[in-house]
Amino acid sequence: MYTKLKTALIALSEKNDLLESEINITAKILTPEEAIGETERKDFPLLQGKEFLMQADFKNALGQAFTDAPSNFKGKLKKILELKLTDNSDRALFIATLNAVMRYLGAAEKTIHCKNEEPELCAREIAGTIIDKYGADIKIGIVGFQPAIIDNFAKSLTPQNVKVIDLDKNNINKKKYGVLIRDGKKMAGELFKISDVILATGSTIVNDSLSDLIALAKKYQKPLYLYGTTVAGAAKILNLERLCFQSS
Repeated sequence: MYTKLKTALIALSEKNDLLESEINITAKILTPEEAIGETERKDFPLLQGKEFLMQADFKNALGQAFTDAPSNFKGKLKKILELKLTDNSDRALFIATLNAVMRYLGAAEKTIHCKNEEPELCAREIAGTIIDKYGADIKIGIVGFQPAIIDNFAKSLTPQNVKVIDLDKNNINKKKYGVLIRDGKKMAGELFKISDVILATGSTIVNDSLSDLIALAKKYQKPLYLYGTTVAGAAKILNLERLCFQSS
């Protein structure tokens, strides 16, 4: 998957004479206030210091990526393309850059995270969109702890019809919004078995679990939707469904 993404970025860069140009790309770690603003809900992972939102600036076009391994970079585009992408830090730099370059070229949109009341509005729209398409009796499987999304599905369906897995040990085996959070390392296959539709955080493109989710979706023939800005560019290249209503 990463080979395909890197090949696509190299092709775009060569086609538009960007690969060898003296262009600096900066990736900075955004504070929670910069990234998400003032939200009524305070249990977003970003606000808990468990995730960081990195931002790449390419010719004033911005691309972002959530990660648990933030780092900074300043240099030429070709240096990003030399990264091995074997850890979360390198993958976050690459994905943020991919989003920024594709945004610059008009090949991707909605690459900047929503703020303030917008995450709540987006969660409501995501739940409404999926329920309108698949019905009010569906079983939704959610990959990643996103409180607003979980809460809106639990209210629109029933908590029993909402299944969630996460990698954060502080969330596993605890009830959040009436929904028990399961271990993402152990329960991913089971989630696909028992759910009608899967909704996964786009940050799976950074932590190297997205390819497994795609394989499970094919194996069990379940529709897979991704949400968030992190997967903006990759979703275009890999032809994946993405829901991200309030980002810019």
